[in-house]
Amino acid sequence: MSAIQMTKDRAEANESPASVFDLTIGVTLLVIALLMSAGLGIFQETLYAKYGKVSREVMFYSHALSIPACAILWSDISHHAVIFSRSTPIQLFPFQLEVPKMWVYLAFNLVTQYVCVRSVFYLTSVCQSLTVTLVVILRKFISLVVSILYFQNPFTFYHWISAILVFSGTFLFTDVIGMIKQRFSKEKKIE
Repeated sequence: MSAIQMTKDRAEANESPASVFDLTIGVTLLVIALLMSAGLGIFQETLYAKYGKVSREVMFYSHALSIPACAILWSDISHHAVIFSRSTPIQLFPFQLEVPKMWVYLAFNLVTQYVCVRSVFYLTSVCQSLTVTLVVILRKFISLVVSILYFQNPFTFYHWISAILVFSGTFLFTDVIGMIKQRFSKEKKIE
């Protein structure tokens, strides 16, 4: 959401788009976040084995303990709050109230993120961490595709590569080939 507004601001200021170095840093940060997420999943699996499956408690503490870290980003958060407040107002029909569009998007994003995060924490309590990591990667990929379609961005060669890698990983993890072989061997035994 904020990225759209920042892109518009850059276009108006005639700034150059992100460099390859900036993109490399972004992709590196995403990979590090993915690895840390996988590590967190393993840590949660260990905690659940030792103390029981209390996904809501883990979700509360992991979010409550990270709130102080937001203080580091306070100036950026307040800057974007101003940007959000300056966005085009839209009317909320049931309330006959005009609200800046970006705040409505943020509220919708918060609700969907809550549902998603709560589901992931629950999934962590009932599945292995590798399964959870795979589900999260698939969700992120689907979110990326929806974003590409919604914002009408081009589906580039790199998107195709990532799609192939994501679905190949899913295919290998679920052992589809093994399931097909097992099914055919059962059908042959029945005949």
